[in-house]
Amino acid sequence: MKKHIFAFIIVILAVFYTTQIFCMENSELSFKPVSHASFVITAPQHTIYVDPVGSIKSFEAFPKPDMILITDIHRDHLDAAIIKALSNGKTEIIGPKAVIKSLAYGTALDNGDSIIVDNIQIQAIPMYNTTQDRLKFHPKGRGNGYLLTLDQKRIYISGDTEDIPEMRRLKDIDYAFVCMNLPYTMTVEQAASAVLEMSPGIVFPYHYRGKNGFSDIEKFKTIVEKTDKIRVKLLNWYD
Repeated sequence: MKKHIFAFIIVILAVFYTTQIFCMENSELSFKPVSHASFVITAPQHTIYVDPVGSIKSFEAFPKPDMILITDIHRDHLDAAIIKALSNGKTEIIGPKAVIKSLAYGTALDNGDSIIVDNIQIQAIPMYNTTQDRLKFHPKGRGNGYLLTLDQKRIYISGDTEDIPEMRRLKDIDYAFVCMNLPYTMTVEQAASAVLEMSPGIVFPYHYRGKNGFSDIEKFKTIVEKTDKIRVKLLNWYD
């Protein structure tokens, strides 16, 4: 009887786990939104956590990460206690200098730096504000967006940024995670304009809860999908 109950629990967990994941057809890559800026990338030989914060229970369905990427020092991106709890002795911790200084361990990358870890190419992309009244939130050079090359796919993670030239110049992006929340990052229109220029295959709006509520991601989808070259996927970031 206990064996049957255990098997039933495993099935339920598996169904929950798989139904919450975005997995592209004919690809072994998958993306699981956790909350706001936190998500998990899985591949056959890799598990990558991006900006893990919040409750440890949110990550219990996943294996321990091979890599943790951190974009900035703000509390919705950096949670030292969670990082310590989620890591094992082999977990690679990667972040900008300000993050690594705060943690006192890990690998620091400056904007423009590029490294290869376990066959994954990781490039630190600038993320910063450009609008005068937002400059105080994310100064240029402090935080990192990331461009990952994993299993021959290019994955862009914007971090907290406006529609900067470094984002617009990116090419051949398969998947893009793009923020849009005020007053901290950028408007829906800014995000859509940058995405149309960058032209990724699939874009995921994320980090879209701002000071006055949620950004209009349906509007973003409508603007972007006026071209048939880009698909917008809306994932469940907020319960």
